[in-house]
Amino acid sequence: MTRKERYQFVIDYFEQHAPNAETELLYDNPYQLLVAVILSAQCTDKRVNLTTPAIFHKYPTPAKLAEASFDHLFPLIRSISYPNNKTKHLIGMAKMLMEDFNGKIPMTVPELIKLPGVGRKTANVITSVVDQQPNMAVDTHVFRVSGRIGLTLKATTPLAAEKQLIKFFPNNLIHKAHHWLILHGRYVCVARKPKCGICGLRPACKYYQAHPLPATEA
Repeated sequence: MTRKERYQFVIDYFEQHAPNAETELLYDNPYQLLVAVILSAQCTDKRVNLTTPAIFHKYPTPAKLAEASFDHLFPLIRSISYPNNKTKHLIGMAKMLMEDFNGKIPMTVPELIKLPGVGRKTANVITSVVDQQPNMAVDTHVFRVSGRIGLTLKATTPLAAEKQLIKFFPNNLIHKAHHWLILHGRYVCVARKPKCGICGLRPACKYYQAHPLPATEA
């Protein structure tokens, strides 16, 4: 199978089985999504979704969050990984939004990565989810799954993987392909023991070709 054919197989499979794939973070507007994505770094979406309602209730806008004190915001984030840094990031992010962006969430990657707590991955998530821009956010799931399947070759960094993925996925599908790969990695192609027995991508997967299931399990 050529690389082009592999990509087409993956696209066809997900278009049929996950046509409406989307983020599992719960949000009502770009501000809420930005807060949720910052909190989600090295933390589960489930935990973030349990945490954000109280934050959004107390700080419903960037202006309100910019006025928050560390001591008042920290207790709402305590259960999230790295709560100290994320508390500082959220307050700093909100202050910069108010000072430099008139309280509005910018929709370009270069502008977003200026915000505290926002790296390239987060900026790609915001622009692709909110604005459906052809930006590929490469987290640990996307990096692992794309490498196992063979969508990326010898990509040793998230940026290298990102460049390959946006080269081969059609522009109009890149924002959706991120969700395909992350959800597949979260529930099927898991890190320690991928669930190849239930995976519909086996015919196109380089990992499976090298690690086929015993006949009794296939």
